[in-house]
Amino acid sequence: MKLAEMTWPEVDSLPRDLVVVVPLGSCEQHSYHLPFLTDSLLVGAIAEAVEARLQNDVLLLPVQWLGISLHHLTFPGTLSAELDTHVALLCEIAESLLHAGFTTFFFLNGHGGNQETMGLALRQLQADHPEGTFAGASYWDAALDALRSHLETQSYAGHAGEMETSLMLHLFPEQVRDDRLGKDGQWLPPVFAGVTLAWDVGERTDHGGLGDATAASAAKGQRLFAAIVNRLVEVIRALRAGEHLIS
Repeated sequence: MKLAEMTWPEVDSLPRDLVVVVPLGSCEQHSYHLPFLTDSLLVGAIAEAVEARLQNDVLLLPVQWLGISLHHLTFPGTLSAELDTHVALLCEIAESLLHAGFTTFFFLNGHGGNQETMGLALRQLQADHPEGTFAGASYWDAALDALRSHLETQSYAGHAGEMETSLMLHLFPEQVRDDRLGKDGQWLPPVFAGVTLAWDVGERTDHGGLGDATAASAAKGQRLFAAIVNRLVEVIRALRAGEHLIS
């Protein structure tokens, strides 16, 4: 069920043990070949496919397109929230439906910059509402093993690289400037494995990408999409069934 398409009496009649799915995106540069709304388009399509499989188990919210993109502001047009604003936004979305009696929430993230603020929001919500269940994941992390089996040039999500470009070619081919695909970005050397280092995208890329977009294809995107949706359906079914609870 999609909240945006319902009336309030229809929402009021829903069982309160549904999993509320909150998709998180961004509006930021995606190199020369993908549009600003790429993360929001992709996470929205993934969330809608999950909802189509689990219509009686989820209440799907609209995509929250404003994310943490401070590290992309080098590139004109990028829009970003401040860190505390984003944490508050996520908490307040959940608070609104907690007020209505819903207690189980899954934040489905589609932008790397949102990961830390999503984690903070989950911690804050759990502290304020111990009776609730608050979970979240970036779609590529939830399906990492499956994604690695389909990717040829990277074992990570990247940015406007093989993974995102393949998904866009499958889902929104008209949005891809396929005459401008390229390879871009310098990753940190292996000595920094496991180390968090804050950096601006403009410091390590020429045109705002991280990965090899020339390795992308619509067929690959179709396989990636199916793997991601299958994995998320598994996770949300387990949440609805209470498999996370300690007996």
